[in-house]
Amino acid sequence: MTRRQIEDHLQELGDLYAETSGGGPWAWNQGRGAFLRRLAADVRRPGFELLVAETTALTGCAHGFPVHGDGSGWEGFDGYLPGRLLRLAASGRLFVISGIHVPSRVRRQNQDRAWNLARRLQKRLLTDHGAAVAVTLVNRSDHRTVEALRSWGWRYVEGDTPRTAPPGPFRVLVLEI
Repeated sequence: MTRRQIEDHLQELGDLYAETSGGGPWAWNQGRGAFLRRLAADVRRPGFELLVAETTALTGCAHGFPVHGDGSGWEGFDGYLPGRLLRLAASGRLFVISGIHVPSRVRRQNQDRAWNLARRLQKRLLTDHGAAVAVTLVNRSDHRTVEALRSWGWRYVEGDTPRTAPPGPFRVLVLEI
């Protein structure tokens, strides 16, 4: 989607986020607002892309942006990434997936299948940008999201295990295609 199309569909994207994030109506409203603020900031990043899946309504989306060796796009990743990933960024082959939003059944069913909606969206983002590796930040206490991402092929950064993760509020997960 173009930036203009995203602006035109912000309400639908916010609704999709609320529907797929879990929790009750109060959590939806609070989470929806935070998601829309993050999305508005991400849209301004160079190379930002948002992919949607839809039938008669919006059913899923994934979004992110390339990270460059000049340091742009690194907010939040300081101290988390090993040298191998920093070198990929310098060569333009590292991509941040800042969100994958799909219905809860996609999180639970056929997670390891290539045709899984989340797997297709994340692969398409990487392929479209010629990226070799994607990274994402996940709140350390969000076990549900970590579990879903790991079922879609994501793994912890080299040397990072649940017991040896660097201190901080986030975990970094890596996806190689």
